[in-house]
This record gives sequence, structure tokens and C-alpha cells, in this order.
Amino acid sequence: MGTVTLGVSIAVPEPYGSQLQELRAGFGDAAAHGIPTHVTLLPPTEVEAERLPGIRAHLSEVAAAFGPFGMRLAGTGTFRPLSPVVFVRVAEGGPGCTRLQGLVRDPDGPLDRELAFPYHPHVTIAHGISEEAMDLAFSTLAEYAAQWTCAGFALYEQGSDGVWRKLHEYPFGSGPVAGVPAQLGSPVDEATGAAGEDAVRRS
Repeated sequence: MGTVTLGVSIAVPEPYGSQLQELRAGFGDAAAHGIPTHVTLLPPTEVEAERLPGIRAHLSEVAAAFGPFGMRLAGTGTFRPLSPVVFVRVAEGGPGCTRLQGLVRDPDGPLDRELAFPYHPHVTIAHGISEEAMDLAFSTLAEYAAQWTCAGFALYEQGSDGVWRKLHEYPFGSGPVAGVPAQLGSPVDEATGAAGEDAVRRS
């Protein structure tokens, strides 16, 4: 049956998603229109197509046991020089994303894999373009802000044309956000996200 390239992510809802996608394209990122604006939970992963039913079942179980949580984007960050990426920061909701991606990549599940870098939730707005263009993206969105309640995630497949297309949405159940402190979204959460960002920059 061959292989497919999958990804799992939290979609940035409208109107924010399209706004950021258009801005990303405007900075000269040619891949922008093929990548829905998102927070990654599972980076591009090649799997055998015959494993899709098991993957879908796994993701359904993860979503059913999870609960909605607040998401807030604020300002910009960068992974340079480690990686040529500029992003909008996840100022609130980072612990929820981190816990969720760990469940998606459960070592006993069908999507177990190692990551090239420590997990750091973010929304990419420029990748692999000129330094000048990345500087522009960083400064243009320095005051950017958006807020919503994350109520689920989705499975995507990358086509042969490089475009990512949604295969299925997985809404959360009514359970708690497992393993995440009750004070999610407090100033401590935001400070932790900033500290993690600085750690990535220094590495």
C-alpha cells in the first residue's frame, strides 16, 4: 500500500489562521499556502498506509480523554541560529500542548517517534527564507495577539504536491486536561514559556 506522510496539529482558528498564513506568504515563504496555520503536535512522520486505521483509533482515544484548554498567542520568537524559523509565541496553553503531544507520541502507541529538538509549542510564520525577511517577520508581529479555546486537534496528510490536507478532526471529550496544573494560563505559565524560548535560543 505504500507510505503516507502524516502530521497532527492544533489548527489556529479563523480569522487568525488565514491572517497569519497570508502574512507568512507576504514575507516570502513559498510553502505558506500549503501549510494551514497550526501548533504542531506531531511533526511530519512517514508511516505505512495500512497503519492508518490504528492511528485514527489511537488519536480518537487521546482526544476523548482530554479536555478543552485556553490558548493565547503573543509576540514573536525565533529558533535561530539553531533552526531558520521565526514564530508567534504560545503565551498560554503551552502545558496543554506539551501534555497532548506526549500522548499523541505515546511510546506504546502507533505514532511513537523521537524528535529532532525538544518540544516547544509555537506557530511558525517564517521558515527558511532570507535573514532580512525573517527579521521583518519577527518585528512585524512583535505585538501580535490572539486568544481562543482549544477544543480538539486534527490529523493531516501531506500530498505529493507538498500541500497539507486535513484527514480528520478529533474533538476533545469532557475530561480534564490530563497532567496539567489547574492554574493553566496563569502568569507562571507565560513565564515558563518565555524561559523555554530563551533556553532554545541559547542551545
